[in-house]
Amino acid sequence: MSIPETALVLFSGGQDSATCLAWALDRFDRVETIGFDYGQRHKIELECRATIRDELAAQFPQWRGKLGPDHLLDLSVVGAIGETAMTADTVITYAENGLPNTFVPGRNILMFTVAAALAYRRGARHLVGGMCETDYSGYPDCRDDTIKALQVALGLGMDKRFVLHTPLMWLDKAATWKLAETLGGVDLIELIRRESHSCYLGDRTHLHPWGHGCGTCPACQLRSRGWEAYRADPPDLATTP
Repeated sequence: MSIPETALVLFSGGQDSATCLAWALDRFDRVETIGFDYGQRHKIELECRATIRDELAAQFPQWRGKLGPDHLLDLSVVGAIGETAMTADTVITYAENGLPNTFVPGRNILMFTVAAALAYRRGARHLVGGMCETDYSGYPDCRDDTIKALQVALGLGMDKRFVLHTPLMWLDKAATWKLAETLGGVDLIELIRRESHSCYLGDRTHLHPWGHGCGTCPACQLRSRGWEAYRADPPDLATTP
């Protein structure tokens, strides 16, 4: 049975957030989405969002009536603060602190804060994000401790009870593919494979077995390895935390 409440999903158009959107549609009576234009070099992901939403409604009638409006907001201030490999045409490498230069300081914190402000006005208390610290790029704002601290801070700062859901937090990429299969079968797998976007360079010209991308950036490599592991030995989610 669905939870009779509204959830707001941070939906970028990537594999993880598309899986989280399906996860939310499977659990809540009403689901809205929010996306952000922060000057990302892979802005093509924003175009993928509409296609995925439309196809979810068309291919999965059980979710069609649950899918509410989409909200696309301008967060160009993120890029204005300082350049990273996600917001400028620079070589992807690692900084002195060990973090990849694709890390955008404060991005997820700001996105969740803005999403909570919108949720406050939309009467939603459930926020869903695709953050993960099991199989990720080392971003500190993807850690479980960060999300838990944000939930407390947002609740106190707005005097409203928010619940921040991160269904992928303890899943690797192979298990994320398997979760999508569990939620929507091969149709959902194919939709995410073909229409979602993860490549940091914004490459949509090459369709690999795992989806579109350059095939060489960290996001493509992570997605590729996860796909290969999923296809070789689909994990048993019954034993996954």
